[in-house]
Amino acid sequence: MILCDIALNLTDSAFDGDRDQVVADAAAAGVHYLVLTGTNEAESHQAADYAQGRPGIFATAGVHPHYAAEASADFVARLRALASRPEVLAIGECGLDFFRDLSPRPVQEAVFDAQLALATELNMPVLLHERAAAERQFAILSNHRRQLPGAVAHCFTGDQATLERWLELDLYIGITGWLCDERRGQHLKELVRLIPDDRLLIETDAPYLIPRDLRLKSRRNEPRYLPHILNTLAACRQQDPAELAAITLANSRRLFGFAG
Repeated sequence: MILCDIALNLTDSAFDGDRDQVVADAAAAGVHYLVLTGTNEAESHQAADYAQGRPGIFATAGVHPHYAAEASADFVARLRALASRPEVLAIGECGLDFFRDLSPRPVQEAVFDAQLALATELNMPVLLHERAAAERQFAILSNHRRQLPGAVAHCFTGDQATLERWLELDLYIGITGWLCDERRGQHLKELVRLIPDDRLLIETDAPYLIPRDLRLKSRRNEPRYLPHILNTLAACRQQDPAELAAITLANSRRLFGFAG
């Protein structure tokens, strides 16, 4: 099986000591494609720099809502310049987070709207973040969705109503190791059955959200654990894992436009 991890934070300091080994371990596990998440201007640059010249590794460029208040006055121009690089395939991670509210909500909304406009201008897909803000995010996203070539609800953990909203907007749905969490992920085991084959993606969001049922001593998630998430997802959906691997890889290629 060949897999694509559509969102991992490889620039995180948790990987400073063995970043290249993490990539090698992922490849050995069948995870041949990695999309490195850009969460602010600096980390977007770092992700693009790491991806440059490395086959199968790509990046996104964006400002996460947690960092919206820190965005520079010319952040859109900086993201536009980054997006011109061939290894950068999407705008984001961008969206709204009204759960932690680390940036004022009006600032989050303005920075989110600006990134959607940029993605429309550049005809690029969007990696979306949303937590406790589905209604407002739906309203803002609806104003841009027809002009966007594609978008993914990254790390989906919401309820059925929210899932139906995202599918109404023809979003891809990213499933993480949250599915493997016996405390918080039980509802997802039912909801993932409602996601059409052609809207489904898988991801680790490493180093976060390690699958709890692996019972590892380390709490650092890695892309090499993506096959475990795939197998859990396949069991929930009563699908063959190899078939599901092919489906999610095809969806990743369709959304992000990479070959291979």
